[in-house]
Amino acid sequence: MDTEGTLDEPRRRSAAFFDLDKTIIAKSSSMAFSRSFLEGGLLTRTKALRTAYAQFLFEVGGADERQTARLRDALSELVAGWEVAHVQAIVAETIHDHIDPIVYQEALELIRRHQMNGRDVIIVSASASLVVEPIAELLGADAVIASRMEARDGVLTGEISFYAYGAAKAEAIVELANARGYDLDGSYAYSDSITDAPMLDAVGHGFAVNPDRSMRREAHRRGWGVLTFRRPVGLRRRDAGRPVAVTLLAIAAIGAVWAIAYAAYRREPDA
Repeated sequence: MDTEGTLDEPRRRSAAFFDLDKTIIAKSSSMAFSRSFLEGGLLTRTKALRTAYAQFLFEVGGADERQTARLRDALSELVAGWEVAHVQAIVAETIHDHIDPIVYQEALELIRRHQMNGRDVIIVSASASLVVEPIAELLGADAVIASRMEARDGVLTGEISFYAYGAAKAEAIVELANARGYDLDGSYAYSDSITDAPMLDAVGHGFAVNPDRSMRREAHRRGWGVLTFRRPVGLRRRDAGRPVAVTLLAIAAIGAVWAIAYAAYRREPDA
């Protein structure tokens, strides 16, 4: 298997698929916005704690179909009724403060190396496409695979038309590869979480980044590479003056539910 230092020139068109939270950025994208959502009145204590309870059941019961559906329902309830314009304003005002400082330098360098070698870079995230897309633009990514939320008359309905989680990520990667003609055997994938094992298994070169214990065991079992990213770097120092579209929606992602609930209960900034 190739290592980080031996990214060969692709013989056919290929791609590099990156998870976002704790892979490219040092924490959950939704956790980064949680304080602003609280201050903006989007989160209530009752809704946040109810969603946290669903997350608890998910963690205890495992990622089976029933628990995943329960968590999806809780997330839907959490955001139903949010005004898109209100969320857009919060994100537009705070995205640089929240996201710029937590991007891993190692991830940026790896993204650039893949692009120099002719590969498309795809961000793959369980967060909503409406928050992933502006972050992907900041990073110079070529495309996004992310969860899609429905809105009617400028208000979120709470309906999730596509939930980019677990095996659904791998299915979306295969679909995109078929549409764009990617050689998946020559493609790369990076993630920190065991729930993204199907995503890494979908390509020829899988890498666990800052892996949790389960993911590290799986990486050793499957022969995937293991990378450690340690250096968050401010994007504005590296990409000063670069235009960025940030008037898009941010939404709670699965990995941030506990952090949001805790912040809602304590009404204190994240640690």
